[in-house]
Amino acid sequence: MKKTLIAMAAAAVAFTGYAAPAAAEGERFVLVSHAPDSDSWWNTIKNAIAVAGEQMNVEVEYRNPPTGDLADMARIIEQATASNPDGIIATIADYDVLSGPISDAVAKGIPVITINSGTIEQSKQLGALMHVGQPEYDAGKGAGEKAKAAGVTQFLCVNHYITNPASVERCQGYADALGVELGNQMIDSGQDPSEIKSKVMAHLQTNPDTNGILTLGPTSAHPTLAALDELGKSGTIHFGTFDISSEIADAIKSDVIAFAIDQQPYLQGYLPVVILTNLARYGVVPGNSINSGPGFVTKDNIALVEEYAGEYR
Repeated sequence: MKKTLIAMAAAAVAFTGYAAPAAAEGERFVLVSHAPDSDSWWNTIKNAIAVAGEQMNVEVEYRNPPTGDLADMARIIEQATASNPDGIIATIADYDVLSGPISDAVAKGIPVITINSGTIEQSKQLGALMHVGQPEYDAGKGAGEKAKAAGVTQFLCVNHYITNPASVERCQGYADALGVELGNQMIDSGQDPSEIKSKVMAHLQTNPDTNGILTLGPTSAHPTLAALDELGKSGTIHFGTFDISSEIADAIKSDVIAFAIDQQPYLQGYLPVVILTNLARYGVVPGNSINSGPGFVTKDNIALVEEYAGEYR
């Protein structure tokens, strides 16, 4: 698997005219995410940069705002820039808040690759080399199309990080696929598991005709599973989610969750490290951004991914 990923990354590399001197091993890169410490989904990306760092013989630091505060994230990017790394990897969790610090890093001559949150267009506007991530609206719309085919007409979108515009794009795409206007079907659940469970239960009790649920990751999916179980509704409501975990995999196998949208976060952490290393050493970089997803994990293919859930998937 490791050899395949290295070969894939190397095959994607093409000269773009970016001037960079060849360098010895030991480069240092910094990845700055928007995720709070409590978000276990990012463990896969942490693992990815550790694997890439070992394979490429480089140092990769992971930094994040402990509570998910985006102003704090902006300061962390500024601090990373001041440390003069060989490259920065960052999410565009909020363009307005983060565009200044990211643009400043680019202006200083530090190669930047954006990942996960944000769009290819935003990445280009910031002067980043590329974006490695998933088109969020399209992913949400794909989820909505599957829900519509299953007969969903009334839905709940459990948004646990509503301050991130990409999260709203997911819910919006889902609503558009169903042909309904997005309104109070999207709830700001917060990130506390007990609060998420309570809010989901309250919404379903107030809106008993709800026959579809979309959660935006394990942070909201796990408490939603608990809420459905307590209400006696497990398996009776069409349930799709973003991202995969061992709990989500079990729910797919037991027909409680219909599908998980896999944006392949491992690639979002792994590929930027490999690409930045090749840029630093040889001055080569892929000519286009990379879509890491979406893919759909269902009961038919769950066996292919569950073994590595939370580590490589």
